[in-house]
Amino acid sequence: MTAELVYGLMGLALGLYLLTGGADFGGGIWDLFARGDDAEEQRAAIAKAIAPIWEANHIWIIFVVVLMFTVFPVAFAAVGIALHIPLTAALIGIVLRGSAFVFRAYGLDTPTWRSGWGRVFAVSSLLTPACLGAAFAGLATGDIRWDGAVTSGFWAGWTTAFAGLAGLMTVALCALLAAAYLCLETEAPLRDRFRARALAAQVAVGIFGLGALGLARGDAAGFFARLTDGPGLVILGLTMAAGGATLWALWRRRHRLARIAAMAQGLGALAGFGWAMDGMLVRPDLPLSLGGAREATLDALGPALIAGGVVLAPALWLLYRVFTGRAER
Repeated sequence: MTAELVYGLMGLALGLYLLTGGADFGGGIWDLFARGDDAEEQRAAIAKAIAPIWEANHIWIIFVVVLMFTVFPVAFAAVGIALHIPLTAALIGIVLRGSAFVFRAYGLDTPTWRSGWGRVFAVSSLLTPACLGAAFAGLATGDIRWDGAVTSGFWAGWTTAFAGLAGLMTVALCALLAAAYLCLETEAPLRDRFRARALAAQVAVGIFGLGALGLARGDAAGFFARLTDGPGLVILGLTMAAGGATLWALWRRRHRLARIAAMAQGLGALAGFGWAMDGMLVRPDLPLSLGGAREATLDALGPALIAGGVVLAPALWLLYRVFTGRAER
């Protein structure tokens, strides 16, 4: 196994986390903004969609973290130090979100208890993807510097305007995925509620995405140049086309197509990020070759992943099959 293949596996796992765990975060965001006479019905529909498998979806981000510290320990140290604040905030958000979801469902059946933990669940669902999006954008800015140790401090990269808009785009994308999925999980009039919210989220994704792209020219010049040249421009164009297809499908009430297009848009955004990083784990000082990969580790990793996959893949397939095998409309 090569370092480049591991890099690709990390990207694949991040894509799976976005499409599954990201949609779960989006469900929590819509829980926060549930309004109207049927607000409790909206929350019940979200909880029903999330409850069976949401914890299992975190396996993909765990997989990325394990690969990172196993194969690229130097880069893991740099990322863990430089982005300590947003990553710690995201981790706290994940823990609070899970705890609050369970406490609200199985704790005291009083309005104060349920509303309090419901607010914790919803706010954590909003802040966590914002922190993760800003942290990933921070890797692209070139502001994080490594010279045997992090020399740029705790605030470099992720506090730029580019990273801030990237975080907001991540929030909007998670909200879009959740609403698009829920259009297939619900009946009218709830379906119409989630369709309207999916349309609003898609518009927000476009605004924040274009804003982040414009700011990248100044805040992440190398990243911007790579993204807007050659294959990067093709990926960017296809991602924008997927966004347009999502809008069209939602407007025409083609809910299954809207879900597919929204998923393609999310994967396109992630693919564009990976391409624009140009083989860098942290721009500009830590390419794959300096990430700390060792030949002995790479040689052992392939058989270990195959053995683990033989055990894990059927279990995950059965889990998703049992709990998400609803009739699609």
